[in-house]
Amino acid sequence: MPGPTLLDLLERAAASGTGGLRFIDRQENQSFLDWREIHQRALASSRWLADRGVSPGMRVGIIFRTSIGFFDAFLGALFAGAVPVPLYPPVRLGRLDEYHRRTAAMLDAVDACLLVADPLVARLLGETVRRCRGGLRLEVLTRLPAAADSEGPVARPAEDDLALVQFSSGTTVEPKPVALSHRAILAQVEILNRHWGHLPGASGVSWLPLYHDMGLIGCVFPAQDVAAELTLIPAELFVARPAIWLRTLSRFRGMISPAPNFAYGLCLEKIRDEEMKGVDLSAWRVALNGAEAVSATVMRRFIRRFGRWGLRPEALSPVYGLSEASLAVTFSDLDQPFTSHRFATEELVEKGQARPAAQGTELVSVGRPLPGFEIEIRRGEDGVDGGQRLAEAQIGRLWVRGPSMMEGYLVSRAGSSLPGPPHGTLGWPEADRSAFVDGWFDTGDEGFLFDGELYLTGRAKDMLILNGRNHAPEDIERAIDGVPGVRTGCAAAVSYRRSGAATEALILFVETRLPSRAAEEITLDCRRAVLSAAGLRVEEVFVLAPGTLPRTSSGKIRRQEALARHHAGTLEPPLRVTWWRLVWAMARSRWALARRTAE
Repeated sequence: MPGPTLLDLLERAAASGTGGLRFIDRQENQSFLDWREIHQRALASSRWLADRGVSPGMRVGIIFRTSIGFFDAFLGALFAGAVPVPLYPPVRLGRLDEYHRRTAAMLDAVDACLLVADPLVARLLGETVRRCRGGLRLEVLTRLPAAADSEGPVARPAEDDLALVQFSSGTTVEPKPVALSHRAILAQVEILNRHWGHLPGASGVSWLPLYHDMGLIGCVFPAQDVAAELTLIPAELFVARPAIWLRTLSRFRGMISPAPNFAYGLCLEKIRDEEMKGVDLSAWRVALNGAEAVSATVMRRFIRRFGRWGLRPEALSPVYGLSEASLAVTFSDLDQPFTSHRFATEELVEKGQARPAAQGTELVSVGRPLPGFEIEIRRGEDGVDGGQRLAEAQIGRLWVRGPSMMEGYLVSRAGSSLPGPPHGTLGWPEADRSAFVDGWFDTGDEGFLFDGELYLTGRAKDMLILNGRNHAPEDIERAIDGVPGVRTGCAAAVSYRRSGAATEALILFVETRLPSRAAEEITLDCRRAVLSAAGLRVEEVFVLAPGTLPRTSSGKIRRQEALARHHAGTLEPPLRVTWWRLVWAMARSRWALARRTAE
């Protein structure tokens, strides 16, 4: 008997008669579609795509804001037998050239045959299409044809077929296309729903982008699996007005809602007490904190501030995951407050050992492996071949294996001489599995185990070498989170060697709040904070406008790119989005697309 696929997930939800998706707009009005309606629209969309030449096995790029249109395109591609590749929409008009370059590279990397977008976004994508290798078409999804209930999917995939390509975050390298099978994604969904299974029929709330694994695999698919309700808020709306997240949780009694650490800091910075009138957060039972370094200070402040509106201390739960594992690898105990310990800073830095100390560096536990997952800490980069498994409290490289790991990184057929199945088959394309050693994957993260729980110390490639010693940039960045005028989670610590210098110099890039203090005052306070916390002298502090630092599609700061842009003289804040700039950008993109079509 063939195994289940993502199609079965939606078909079961549609037949259940319960649950669905709720969309919140800028006025906080709601629109609701149940899973049966979403299933009907997916069938109609699959016909729409088939009429445009999409056949089983093809990869379809999808660029949508949070809306029903995303689900029409994504689920329609699945029901057409194609492989959806969700990508992030342009958000900073001042960096459109960078966006076109990156997005075209991602579309080329998966050999996309078609790019589907909503009408507003499509107007900005002409240059992206022009930069692709050729043969890529852009289609705007507006009206769907009618689809009878009896119509089935165009093609029925197998559980081992490619279901989705999601790109790694690209914190230290260019994003890589992660190839996930139906089996891998459903294994992750089963693990997640089993983990919070003590909350039957739990409703979810998410503002996370749907192209991000935490938003799609962590929120949408688990809700489908149990035919639950999921309320979605556009990410740009949350960033502009974070109180809408907490008000929505209260209004619809949301029990599960994950977010990266910066989101909790943003709520502390921007939400005013008057915006919380009538809010009740007592139903929020699972407030996952992952996707980036977790700050104990931010977590404690969030609990203290919003506990006044019923937030339970044990709700905040640090986690660890990565795209290559479909999503989650470790979870903290959902029934206990988060755990943190202080460790002797000198021994962390000089000896690679974690020894508890009253006045040391505070690190947050991200929990224990989820069922089916294993983790090991190994010495060096070469894992099995060159480094042994380390004992508890020793710092090394984190390796993982588990039931929802990727099949490998997708290899573009255009960039490979390897033979592969042609478009039109459901077989696997080439997937590079060289990242695995005996089924184990090197995450590139460093950390240690303590009392059986995982503690992370940073990304190996981001590690700073100062005065011959290794320092995690997160430690330095956490030290300045409390500096007045500095945006929480919006700092980058990097080191580099000046021409002719004998040692590396430490520099900081920090984004300010608006209105801000004088740059000179912020610089002085940042230097004092780092000296006090880490004993390090900061060579230079560059005070930047909000939104200046380059980030990944999931919001993580790209430290090395920030340094490279600084050296190139291009580290500038994005252009302020005014109406005439929007109109001009759309006009240029439409002209470029028309010219390409004519050619």
